Amino acid sequence: MANRRLLVKRRKAARNIRKITRTMQLIATARFQAAFNRATASKPYTEKLAQLVADLAAAAESVEHPLLREPEAGAPPAILLLTSNRGLCGGYNANVIRATLDSEAAAAPGNEFHVVGKKGVSYLRFIGREMAARHTEIGDAPRFDEVEPIANELMRRFVAGEIGSLHVGYMKFISAGRQRPVVEQILPLADELEADERAEGPSTAYEFSPGPQELLADLLPATVRVRIYQCFTDAVVSEQVARMVAMKAATDAAGDMIKRLTQQYNRARQTAITMELLDIVGGANALSD
Repeated sequence: MANRRLLVKRRKAARNIRKITRTMQLIATARFQAAFNRATASKPYTEKLAQLVADLAAAAESVEHPLLREPEAGAPPAILLLTSNRGLCGGYNANVIRATLDSEAAAAPGNEFHVVGKKGVSYLRFIGREMAARHTEIGDAPRFDEVEPIANELMRRFVAGEIGSLHVGYMKFISAGRQRPVVEQILPLADELEADERAEGPSTAYEFSPGPQELLADLLPATVRVRIYQCFTDAVVSEQVARMVAMKAATDAAGDMIKRLTQQYNRARQTAITMELLDIVGGANALSD
C-alpha cells in the first residue's frame, strides 16, 4: 500500500513546481511581447536602409569600400554565436549551437568564435573550443549601444584583414509559431547588395547629393551595425518564445502529475478506510461469538 504521507508531500512539491513554471511562463509572455515590439519596430528601418544602399550601389558607376572587398586568401572567418544567458528554454541553445558548429564557416581552418551568452560560452568551453571574445553582459533587452561596439570591432578586424568574413549564428524569428536556427553571412557586403538589386528589380533614378560614393562610405558601416542588431533582437524574441513553450509544457506536466498523485492518494486512503472497517467488523464478530 502506498504511503499516504509520502504522496501528500510529493503532491505538495508538484503544486509548488507548477506555481513556479506558471509564473515563469507569464513572465516569458510579457518579455516576448516587449521583445517582439522592439524587433518589429526596427525591421522596417533595416529593410529600408538595405534598399537605399542597393539603390546607391546601382547609381554609382563603381563602388569601392573596404566592407565590400573579397576576403584575402588565408584570412579566417569569424563567427558571432548568439545564445542566451539563462536556461529553461527547451532546445533553443542546443539548436543554435548545433547549426553553427555544422556550418561551413565552423569547418573552415583557423576560424574564430565570438560568443554572446553564458550558455554558448559554457558549451564551447566544455568541448574545448577556443573563443576570441566572450560577451555575457547583454541581457534580455539588447540596446543598440551595447551591440555597436561588437559590430565596430568586427568591422575593424575585417578591414584590417585579420578576418576574411563574418557570419552570425542565431535563431531567426519568422513568426510566433516558427523560428529557425540560421548562420548568415554579414561581411563582405557585396553578395548582399547583388541580392537586394535582384530582389528590387530596376530601381528608380535618383539624384544624390553628396554623391553615391560618399553616402555609401557612411551607410555601409551603418548597414552592418543595424543587421547585427537585428540578429540580436530576433534571437531574444525566439528565446522568449522557446521559454514560453517550455514552461507551458512543464506546467501541463506538473498538472498531470498532481492528478495522478491525487488518484493514488485517494486509492490509498480508501484502502486504509476499508481495512479499518474490516478490523472493526472482525472484532465485533469475535465479541459476539
